[in-house]
Amino acid sequence: MKGKTLRRLLVVLLALVFLGSAGMLVYTQFQYREGDSAYAEAEELVELPDLTELQKEPEAEPAPEEPAEAQPEEPDQQEEPQQEPVYVDPYADALRNMDFAALQEVNSDVLGWILIPYTRISYPLVQGSDNAYYLNHTWKKTSSSVGSIFLECQNSSSLGDFNTIVYGHRMRNGSMFASLKYYDQQSYWVEHPRVYIMNKAGMYTYEIFSAYEAGVTEDTYRLGFGGDTQKQAFLDFCVEKSVISTGIVPTVEDRILTLSTCTGRGHETRWVVQAVLVEEPD
Repeated sequence: MKGKTLRRLLVVLLALVFLGSAGMLVYTQFQYREGDSAYAEAEELVELPDLTELQKEPEAEPAPEEPAEAQPEEPDQQEEPQQEPVYVDPYADALRNMDFAALQEVNSDVLGWILIPYTRISYPLVQGSDNAYYLNHTWKKTSSSVGSIFLECQNSSSLGDFNTIVYGHRMRNGSMFASLKYYDQQSYWVEHPRVYIMNKAGMYTYEIFSAYEAGVTEDTYRLGFGGDTQKQAFLDFCVEKSVISTGIVPTVEDRILTLSTCTGRGHETRWVVQAVLVEEPD
């Protein structure tokens, strides 16, 4: 009798565990769909341009062949030197006219837009009064485990600090900052070398120089710098920790963008991708 009772209790317990797991899976999928919908709406409101047809990098012009014997030209036959064409970054050019007024009418915390071409990272950038709220709220301030891509609350919204930190979740469906995990591969960096942030001032272009796993208390998250010595120590740390070799070495005169997400291995470390500002609005 006892054996039958125990078996029944075990069956009931397993059924409850199964139902609980199924319920969590359904809830998670609902959160993903709700998040995707919120960010698709943001793209429509801001009229995000279609970037799929843009070249990843400008194609190099083939070098002209040298003539077998160069003949000096007469002075009156010499051509005027031609100016090199100015390269226009197609992504910066495409995003330059984005208008964030519609997003800011919904949420005044919206600062602009962040994009890494040919990845899923293309989202509104927000900033709250603390670093907790947007961990579980979308850009529309609706409650969601997807959260938002948000600027460190102590950073200047003008992106003028030496180290500007942006946070986002590493979602299992590949959304938010999940794509950052691929920067442990040299080839992925080669294909996705830049980060763009557009705000009311204009376009900020960053080149990625480092990617690594960092402890939450390490120098990666330093915001205050006493001078060039501390800045240089910070840069040395970032370059030395990198698992990819980019050849890009920022200086103390530069400004750094730190993108931070979780590693999926607990709360003690974060996966970090860092970039240096190479172009900003005039």
